[in-house]
Amino acid sequence: MTRRRLPRPRELQRILRPRPVELNPTGRRLANAHTIADLRAIARRRTPRAVFDYADGAAELEESLRRARQAFRAVEFHPSVLRDVSDVDTGVEVLGERSALPFAFAPTGFTRMMHHEGERAVVQVAQRERIPYVLSTMGTTSIEQVARAAPHARKWFQLYVWRDHGAGRELMRRAWENGYGTLLLTVDTPVGGARMRDVRNGLTIPPALTLRTFADGALHPAWWFNLLTTEPLTFASFESWHGTVTELIDALFDPALDFDDLAWVRETWPGKLVVKGIQNPADAREVVKCGADAVVLSNHGGRQLDRAPTPLELLPATLDAVGGDAEVWLDTGILSGGDIVAAIARGASLCLVGRAYLYGLMAGGERGVQRCADILRGEIVRTMQLLGVREIGHLRPSHAILR
Repeated sequence: MTRRRLPRPRELQRILRPRPVELNPTGRRLANAHTIADLRAIARRRTPRAVFDYADGAAELEESLRRARQAFRAVEFHPSVLRDVSDVDTGVEVLGERSALPFAFAPTGFTRMMHHEGERAVVQVAQRERIPYVLSTMGTTSIEQVARAAPHARKWFQLYVWRDHGAGRELMRRAWENGYGTLLLTVDTPVGGARMRDVRNGLTIPPALTLRTFADGALHPAWWFNLLTTEPLTFASFESWHGTVTELIDALFDPALDFDDLAWVRETWPGKLVVKGIQNPADAREVVKCGADAVVLSNHGGRQLDRAPTPLELLPATLDAVGGDAEVWLDTGILSGGDIVAAIARGASLCLVGRAYLYGLMAGGERGVQRCADILRGEIVRTMQLLGVREIGHLRPSHAILR
C-alpha cells in the first residue's frame, strides 16, 4: 500500500517554475508560435478575412498549391548515423555570393496590406539574417525606401514586363542605381489567375470600406486602425489602382511577352538575371541560352494556372536540361525548414519563401517575420543534424527520396 506525505517546500520549488511574464502582447502571441502553421493560425485571427485569404489562397480549386505541399509531405528522409554534427553550416553560395541560409524572402505584392510595417520589416529581417530579399514590382514600399530601410541587405528586384516597356526600363534603372544587384523576371503571368477567394471576398486594392468589410473590421480593429493611421496604402511602382488584383494584372502586364522581351531585359539589365515561373525543362534550357544566370521552378504559389506542374517533381529533369549552366531555384508549398532541406538535397540551389513570412508579418509585424526566420533556421539545423549532414553542400538526392 502506497504511503503518502506532504511535499516539502524545497521539492515544490524545483518543479514550480512559471515562465516569465511577457508584457508585450505581440511577444505573447509569438511566444506560442513554434511552427509556420502556428504563425498562420495567429495571422488568421489577427487579419481581416479578405486580406488573409489573399495571402493564403491560390487559383481556382487550389490544386497546384495542394499538390506542391503534398510533394513535400511525400519526402522520405534517409539519415546517416554516427556523424559529427556538433557544428552545422547552413550557408550557400548563390550567384557568387554567400547567403547564411539556403532561402531568400520571395517577392510578394501589396505587402503593407498584410501589416502596416510591410516591406521595411521584411528587408530588415533579411539584413539581420544575411539572406537575400526580393522586392516586388507590386510592392507597397518604393525601391528607394526599401534601400534606405536596410542599406546593408542583399536586395534583389522582381520585374513584371508591362505593356509600357518604358516603365519597365525606368524600374530597372532605379533598382540598379539603388543597389539591387539581381533582377528576377517573372514570366508566368500573361494574364491574372482566377483567385476565387478574392472573387468571393470582393477584395479590391486597396481594400474598400464596404458594409461587409466594415463588419469584418469590427472583429479586427487593430488592423483597420493601423491601415487608416499610417501612410496611405499605395504602390511603389505606379500611381494608383482601384479594382481587383486580376483586373490590375490584365490592365498592366503584357500578354504578348516572348523571348524577344527576355532578350531586351537581358540587354537592359546590367546585373544578374533570374527568370521566375519556369514550369518545364525545355523552357529552362531556352531561357538559360538567352542569358539567365538562374531559373526558378515556380507555379506562382499556385496562384496562376491551377493543376500546374509541381516544382519539386520538376527538379531532376530541369537540372539535366540546364546541365550546370545556371542555378535552379524552387518555390511553392514551402512551410518548414525540412521542406527547404529536401529541396536542396534534391538539387535546388536556393528556395524562395513567401507565404511563410507573410504569416509572420500578419501575426506580428517585423517581430513576426523574425519569428518565421528563427523557426525555419532552427528546423533546417535540426533536420541536417538528424540526417547526419554538417554542410548544406553535402546534401544529396539520396537523403530525400520522393515516395
